[in-house]
Amino acid sequence: MGTAIDIALYAIPVIIAITLHEAAHGYVARHFGDDTAAKAGRVTLNPLKHIDLFGTILLPAFLILTKAGFLFGWAKPVPVNFSALRHPKRDMIWVAAAGPGMNILLAVISILLIVGAMRAGQPSWLVKVLWNSVEINLVLAVLNLWPIPPLDGSKIAVGLLPPPLALPLWRLSRYGMLFLLLIFFIAPLTGIDVFGWMIGRPVNFIEHGILAMLRQIPR
Repeated sequence: MGTAIDIALYAIPVIIAITLHEAAHGYVARHFGDDTAAKAGRVTLNPLKHIDLFGTILLPAFLILTKAGFLFGWAKPVPVNFSALRHPKRDMIWVAAAGPGMNILLAVISILLIVGAMRAGQPSWLVKVLWNSVEINLVLAVLNLWPIPPLDGSKIAVGLLPPPLALPLWRLSRYGMLFLLLIFFIAPLTGIDVFGWMIGRPVNFIEHGILAMLRQIPR
């Protein structure tokens, strides 16, 4: 029963975080002239349009059940035709940054709701869900800001770098899933904690600051 409750307390913020992350890409792409996602029905807040069975449901549930110590997942990527943007190189930055930017916003909103819940004496399960939302959104934001294909950070870097550097990075995007497989699944088998170094430490640092702030709130 406890495990089912744990999964439920994580499932809600995971679905919200991933849905709004992908929807943000679609909304911003449409704003800058690319309607590819809109035509595919992906400019929507309907989670069913964004959920990937393995990446959004099965993998996170497995990590929770096995007490892996971290949560990782993904949704179906929103299709974006960067050449259809009005100013492809510049607008690419905004489209790519929209996803992690949304996760940062959701983390901030969750923190504010935690403050309100604590002051109002709301039940502990609600605070738990909101804290899970903070953690999940921080993980997604930090992860996606790394300039590694196919993560959003690589597209931000392509938009910022001069062409001689941007073009090779863009070409590497075709091998993106191979990079992720190597970093997050193969490297740990050799004893290299890449996830902890790239994501765990930055997220823990931010969380410690947030917790220090929350401890100052009168109960």
